[in-house]
Amino acid sequence: MNYDELLNNIKRIHFIGIGGSGMCPLAEILHSEGFELTGSDMNEGETLDRIKSYGIPVFMGHKAENIKDAQLVVYSAAIKSDNPERAEAQRLGIPCIERSVMLGIVTRRYRRSIAVAGTHGKTTTTAMLSQLLIGSGFDPSAIIGGKLPFIGGNSYVGKSDIIVCEACEYVDTFLQLNPFMSIILNIDADHLDYFKNLDNIKKSFSQFAKQTTGVLVLNGDDKNTMDAVKDVDIEKVTYGFDSSNDYYAVNMSADKGVHEQFDLMHKGEKITTIKLIVPGKHNVYNALAAAAAAHYLGATPNEISENLHKFGGVHRRFEILGTPMGITVADDFAHHPTELTVTLNAAMSMGFNKVWAVFQPHTFSRTAMLLDDFAKALTIPDKAIISAILPVRETNTYNIYNTDLGKKVPGSVCIDTFEDITKYVCDNAKEGDLILTMGGGNVYMCANMILKELQYREENK
Repeated sequence: MNYDELLNNIKRIHFIGIGGSGMCPLAEILHSEGFELTGSDMNEGETLDRIKSYGIPVFMGHKAENIKDAQLVVYSAAIKSDNPERAEAQRLGIPCIERSVMLGIVTRRYRRSIAVAGTHGKTTTTAMLSQLLIGSGFDPSAIIGGKLPFIGGNSYVGKSDIIVCEACEYVDTFLQLNPFMSIILNIDADHLDYFKNLDNIKKSFSQFAKQTTGVLVLNGDDKNTMDAVKDVDIEKVTYGFDSSNDYYAVNMSADKGVHEQFDLMHKGEKITTIKLIVPGKHNVYNALAAAAAAHYLGATPNEISENLHKFGGVHRRFEILGTPMGITVADDFAHHPTELTVTLNAAMSMGFNKVWAVFQPHTFSRTAMLLDDFAKALTIPDKAIISAILPVRETNTYNIYNTDLGKKVPGSVCIDTFEDITKYVCDNAKEGDLILTMGGGNVYMCANMILKELQYREENK
């Protein structure tokens, strides 16, 4: 079935799990185009409130009768085939498509769709580029994997022919896309439960690059990326630290690692000076990718410099939650050894007395397959606390536990529960320290518990 054509011939769409971070932006865009939407969800929340504010009817709970007169049903990846709404749609012969398929359909309705791919940095770079383009008057639509304070959410509906979105490689989701511009930030060994090895990951990225219709914006310093696209016959724009790239950074400096500053060069000529207020060399790479893409689209050097300087980060990307008792509490989404390494190196350069890293391993497979790499990364902070492994979608067929990781990290402590972790770090951290929670799961709850406990102690000391 040609779903692109289907969308041209229907009016009523029902979203199962409409409050999800990936579903809400698609609903917003389709609503703005005049489609009649309904949705259902199991949990109230901020995104659901946003959907309701548009006047879109939302049913709490999943029931067969919720789909009513829908001509198309869209479901999130978490919705199984036995869901009562999916089952009813199938019984009635109503087409059902997964969220990633709808993302492909929606982005193909824009002449200049931009997809941001890569193992690390997708959300931050998508947010950076979105804020840069919005701030420069391009008026793009945007679908971001995290909350961007600049737009008050993870989506933006613009009026231009540009849309910016993340392109996730897991289970080859990004192969649903046919972008005008693809940005590939890096390629690393991850999601090995699906891909099995790095070669398969590179093959998928190569196919993604071949599905791009206009231009590839590539991290020229990343060997895996350049290997993956070597046989792709399309315009290529490279960025990085090496001067052989089309866009590159020189004169890099940092204020205690907090504010990265560099001169942006293009083919040997200085374009502008960029000063970031987000930390780490990895964010210099993210900024280079956003700058290269925006400059290609016609943004001026001044627009690039001003808007990148205003970028204050994304929810759960080194997000400072508070400083009770003079102890800084922060939270970060890092859940792969490469991400842990760059984030912890940045944290260690910021001048804190002591850095406490509270890490929640994410999936048994990733922990088992990358155990030594995780251990190496967790030797960077002054103290590492390792929680129980979050299973996500897996059972522990790997027979792996947090203590297996802890044995490889000298001085680390393995504490299973957030309650016990909270007590341990609050009893031991001192003024001038940083407590940084890290992980792709619900470890942010631990960060909030630590913050509240320190606030309570501050008020009652």
